[in-house]
Amino acid sequence: MLDSALSPAVIPLWPHRAPGPETWSQQEQERYLPLPADVPHTYLPLPFDLKLVRNVAQPTLAAYLPNPSIATGTAAVVCPGGVFHYLSLEHEGTEVARWLCDRGIAAFVLKYRVLQTETRDEVFITQLQERFTNLMRLMELMQQIEPLAIADGQQAIKVVRDHAVQWALAPQNIGILGFSSGGVIALGAAMHYDEASRPNFAASLYPAPSGIGIAVPPDAPPLFLLSATDDPMGAGASLPLYGAWRDAGQPVELHLYAKGGHGFGMRKQGLPTDNWMERLSDWLRSLGFLAEK
Repeated sequence: MLDSALSPAVIPLWPHRAPGPETWSQQEQERYLPLPADVPHTYLPLPFDLKLVRNVAQPTLAAYLPNPSIATGTAAVVCPGGVFHYLSLEHEGTEVARWLCDRGIAAFVLKYRVLQTETRDEVFITQLQERFTNLMRLMELMQQIEPLAIADGQQAIKVVRDHAVQWALAPQNIGILGFSSGGVIALGAAMHYDEASRPNFAASLYPAPSGIGIAVPPDAPPLFLLSATDDPMGAGASLPLYGAWRDAGQPVELHLYAKGGHGFGMRKQGLPTDNWMERLSDWLRSLGFLAEK
């Protein structure tokens, strides 16, 4: 049998076409692409090659299942970031999934719907540069796709829970975590759900600005927030979320690092942010979602 951490099964998220725009005809693209230094959102020490997925119209889940000998029965939907224009598939997706698998947590990397962008790489980069010169317009575009992406996150939790027996999961141990725009999806799923789609835990790492507002349900799941202080976008979003969860009397944990920027994911920068995964591990263990060492 193939190791799912090397050859994950890919599951369609919706039984037919994803609900929403019926006229979408873009073709999904996946490739390594060097992003230029003047695309400011990346905050990356460039040149740095990113594996990007663009023009996602039909969302999927890639299932990474841990070795049965260490499986905890816990699962997490992983939502990469990319300002709703693309998905940073590796350092905010597949690498996170493998880290979770090594700790007995099943991981499901979500390819959610993003804004349609130009097909040719050089035209796409120019398009990004132009959009970042008008941040108000960029936010308007992001908020157009946000409800569809959040719907994909909600559906992902349902799909994982529906297959809990098949994947040897505990239905009450299914959560969601996301980075940047993926962090917005995790927050949307943590605030808007029904019985089938309620996450049992949610983690939002350096969440992007969002139009969804803050509405903490009376049975909101535990929330984990993490950002770097020198990332005004992520820190600015995390602080009011922490306050709202705390004021509502719901479990919440916040970590703010002095340095790290935005979009670090699993990349090593020689900073304390390199070990953020251990803070997440401690939190999951404290809630009973991860076996004791």
